[in-house]
Amino acid sequence: MTGVTSRPGGPAWDRPGQRGPDHGADQVAEPDYDTQPLAAIRHDTSWPLTADRDNGPARPYDPNRPANQFRNRGADGGPGPDRGPRPERGPGLERGPGPGADRPRGASEPPARTGGRGPRPPGSPRRRWRGPLLGLVGFAAIVAVGAFLLYRSLFAVPDYDGPGQGDVIVQVQAGDTTSAIATELARENVVRSARAFTAAAAEDESRARSVQPGYYRLRLQMSGEDAVELILDPKSRVGQLEIRGGVQLDDTRGADGSVTPGVLSLISRATCTTLNGASTCLSSDQLGNAMATTPPAQLGVPGWALADVTKADPRRRLEGLIAPGRYDVRPGSSAQEVLRTLVAASVTQYEALGITAAPEQGRYSPYQLLVIASLVEKEGITPDFGKISQVLYNRLSTRTRLELDSTVNYPLDLQALRTSTADRTRPGPYNSYLNYGLPPTPIGAPGQRAIQAMLHPEPGPWLFFVRCQKDGTSCFATTLPQHQDNVRIAMAAGAF
Repeated sequence: MTGVTSRPGGPAWDRPGQRGPDHGADQVAEPDYDTQPLAAIRHDTSWPLTADRDNGPARPYDPNRPANQFRNRGADGGPGPDRGPRPERGPGLERGPGPGADRPRGASEPPARTGGRGPRPPGSPRRRWRGPLLGLVGFAAIVAVGAFLLYRSLFAVPDYDGPGQGDVIVQVQAGDTTSAIATELARENVVRSARAFTAAAAEDESRARSVQPGYYRLRLQMSGEDAVELILDPKSRVGQLEIRGGVQLDDTRGADGSVTPGVLSLISRATCTTLNGASTCLSSDQLGNAMATTPPAQLGVPGWALADVTKADPRRRLEGLIAPGRYDVRPGSSAQEVLRTLVAASVTQYEALGITAAPEQGRYSPYQLLVIASLVEKEGITPDFGKISQVLYNRLSTRTRLELDSTVNYPLDLQALRTSTADRTRPGPYNSYLNYGLPPTPIGAPGQRAIQAMLHPEPGPWLFFVRCQKDGTSCFATTLPQHQDNVRIAMAAGAF
């Protein structure tokens, strides 16, 4: 088979203007199309020479001639004979880069064509290295992501970003460490992880340790740094309640018209905050209704006080059962929950002081001892508690009316040292000028020192006492004439 390859090859063709080997005199070397414009090459009628592979001499390339006219032509330009199937290539031939061209095996590669000749054939060197390179890049990306995740899990601290949103109430228990607080904050979704809080708290460890037990209004999904700052802000502390000795359930009026908040009002204030835009305040009326309508046992009243509390006026049945002290009330709780929590905590205090195992229990029940302690609290100052307690026991043991102004003023919600004649003659269960024995309930919240004085009175024969000095000190007497002398001394001193 003879013919001209469609893409000349060989070393001679790499040098423009030189003849290729083994070709006729009319054949010229391929122009350097790498340096000449493609349009100029195409209009060069001397290149390339075209011929059918088996039919006649080569002819100059005609750009207007249809492509199929280059094939299967005879010597006269007519259709050539049917050549039949293409013979198999021998071992010395291999397919050249151009269509329909055979070249000896081992011949040098012809120069590549440029100018948009189509995609590189499959199996070319560029395609051979593209696949492995993409695989290597993908593997490197997977390794990088895995390394990042491993680093974050081992070293990076999971944390939220920013001051958070919404409100949540979180409790700090007595004795909680910074780690315990952090664990609780993570459980409530205040911080993303306990480490986020502890890491931020470590930057100011002394302040972080100053967090007190109680309830705090924080936000959800806060950064550790913002959570530390907010929990250290005094305004974040909510639900604080302090009850002083002698305070009774209802508000009371002083002789000068001033009003002293009662236990119910103090509890109401402690429940107040804003949680997600809504108020959590419980009013005094709501607390009073819960006290009057809820069975005492469901409010935490202990068995040793249950019978007396059940018989008492429902509006006063919890008097004295909420001990003086500092408490933490959870805002958002119901009135029953708040009262039950306070009563249970107070009962624990009373029992720890020994009110249920007192030496006087043979004569008085624990509840009656609580009533006596409330009278001691109301009638004098702390240095005189022991003597006042003894006076009360002496009068009760001799069946003498107590004649205490504090019991007369109690149902009147009045805080005064003296009582009027009309009040002393008005019948009622709390009028100790008319009734023998103890009033039906305590008349206020007895503190620890009053309870200790009730449990351990100072021995003495006294039956009378009166406030005789402006600082509240009382003068004690055994007989009525001695007592009347003390009253004149007190009036001269301006004690009342």
